[in-house]
Amino acid sequence: MGLLGKLVTLPLAPVRTAVWAAQRVAEKAEAEYYDPAPVMARLAELERRLLAGEIDEETFDREEDLLIDRLEEIERYRRGGP
Repeated sequence: MGLLGKLVTLPLAPVRTAVWAAQRVAEKAEAEYYDPAPVMARLAELERRLLAGEIDEETFDREEDLLIDRLEEIERYRRGGP
């Protein structure tokens, strides 16, 4: 884009900057949402609580199923699936 093109589109610079910033925020949020590390940490904590007797087997199974479902969702996302 030449100098004339830059001058013509200069008034749109704040809009482009806002769009760029919004895209970066969305990318960061998506990366955090699909990070398996916190889910794995929650699984480890859940197992610790079971072994310590803080929760019963039924509670463990129910919560473990939810966390495993979440890990499967993350894996599908990383593979590019639905």
